[in-house]
Amino acid sequence: MRSRCRVSHKTDSAGGPALRLKDLPDRLFKKIRNQVIPDRDWLPLLKNHSAPWEEAKARADGPRVLIATGTGGHRAVTPVESLLAVSLTLRGARVEFLLCDRILGACLQMVSTDEKVPGEFVARGPAAALCEDCSTRGRACYDPLGLPVRFYGDYLTEEERRECAELANSLPYDKIPSFRLEGAAAGEHALAGALRYFARGTLAGEPQGEAVLRRYFFAALLTVRSIDRLLTEEKYDTAVFHHGIYVPQGLVAEAARKHSLRIVNWNAAYKKKCFIFSHGDTYHHTLMDEPVSAWENLELGRRHEQSLSDYLKSRWTGRLDWIWFHEKPDSEASRLVKETGVDLSKPCVGLLTNVIWDAQLHYPANAFKNMLEWIFETIEYFGQRPELQLLIRIHPAEIRGTPKSRQPMAEELRRRFGKLPQNVFLIPPDSRVSTYAAMERCDSVIIYGTKTGVELAAMGIPVVVAGEAWIRNKGLTRDARTRDEYFKLLDGLPAGRRLSSEELARARKYAFHFFFRRMIPVNALEPRPDWPPYCLGVRDFKSLQKGCDRGLDVICEGILGGQPFIYPAERV
Repeated sequence: MRSRCRVSHKTDSAGGPALRLKDLPDRLFKKIRNQVIPDRDWLPLLKNHSAPWEEAKARADGPRVLIATGTGGHRAVTPVESLLAVSLTLRGARVEFLLCDRILGACLQMVSTDEKVPGEFVARGPAAALCEDCSTRGRACYDPLGLPVRFYGDYLTEEERRECAELANSLPYDKIPSFRLEGAAAGEHALAGALRYFARGTLAGEPQGEAVLRRYFFAALLTVRSIDRLLTEEKYDTAVFHHGIYVPQGLVAEAARKHSLRIVNWNAAYKKKCFIFSHGDTYHHTLMDEPVSAWENLELGRRHEQSLSDYLKSRWTGRLDWIWFHEKPDSEASRLVKETGVDLSKPCVGLLTNVIWDAQLHYPANAFKNMLEWIFETIEYFGQRPELQLLIRIHPAEIRGTPKSRQPMAEELRRRFGKLPQNVFLIPPDSRVSTYAAMERCDSVIIYGTKTGVELAAMGIPVVVAGEAWIRNKGLTRDARTRDEYFKLLDGLPAGRRLSSEELARARKYAFHFFFRRMIPVNALEPRPDWPPYCLGVRDFKSLQKGCDRGLDVICEGILGGQPFIYPAERV
């Protein structure tokens, strides 16, 4: 095996003096600088203000933190995780990075964009340019910091690679999703990776589905072997990484739990300059089980109520967000009626879908096997309730999300029903009809896993939850736990009223908690007009020290000490 750690605090990988950016010739400085994708990076700051950073690294003797980026070419990840590394080091932590050295051969960086790609991927693996680019960008971002960088390949033997390849090729196809290696759900995360690759909720009908799944399964097996050895040999206090599912992050999480490490996962939030952090698992799961005691006793003043109202209204257009899926939405009832044919003078129940592949991976099944089963049975039910109308809004992220869905909901509905019942109406994903305006005109709304349930409840709209949406279990919605329970809830529609004043007050408390407390602002990351939607905006190391950025303090305290990732917006 190769050297286990390519960069150390005091020496480079060859054992000589560590890289000193201030000594670089301008020509070389610019060459390195141009390898990093975001508009701004650490090189200018390190070149001109290296002394405080070198001092901080020399003093660091606190908790040992592994920032397990893995995919160094992920343009939305490296700015955040490098910022965390610097901020934690300034607070005394001993930080290291983990990157892939082009050994896995399948990861969340890969998506199928046309029919040719799966065949090429199966035949030759990921394009050499993709892996080279990913590796180069990760090193270009992290190496200048002079913090230790570890690599997957350094913790694998040639024999282990052969064994993993043999297993990936020989295990029966139907056994892969449930296969576990060293207790880790390698098959489950491999399937998640393959589904995301194809942007579908199932591999059925994909000519290259099995072959792509085996590619991801091989990568998952390698990840398990590598991470298990790394965490056996090196003792960390905390592992920090993006998302917490897919290959490789999902397997990193499994290994970290096995070795009793604290896990911190993060994602970019909707709001500009904000991020969601969670302990132990991806926020897709932890927000469902968050105790209501974290928010139900909030006392919101007039200023906070106004801030919430302003933000909720801004969600209609995405004006205050850096992640949104509506392009110039139209709130006029006339457009809704013209496009769908719905009769707004009659009782109408709204229904919001998720992107099929997204719902399959992020939201555990509850009353129904999956979202498609839920929507099919719901349409059949409303077909027997002619006195009610069902208005279905297909999620705009089917065509505006990343990756774009290759399993459109409208196509699934046509395949199942041919022609929808006369009282069921459809708003397609490319429609300019405002989702919020459409649902506001409904008596009530049914959801599966969409985050929009938080906003609908805060608007006073009764919500029925069929899947594991975050709004479930908050005492705000009508939650179905079984199929029978779900249809009994539908039997009670139309609701005939908005939420009571007490219910609305509770819903607004949770909305404030969700949008203003769980979404933590970080001043050092600035919005940008392209992808990724943010970049580093650090002007000096002092601005990252404890006490200078309250949001960054909350994040670092959570990583180092396990405190809740809740920003005290009610006191700001």
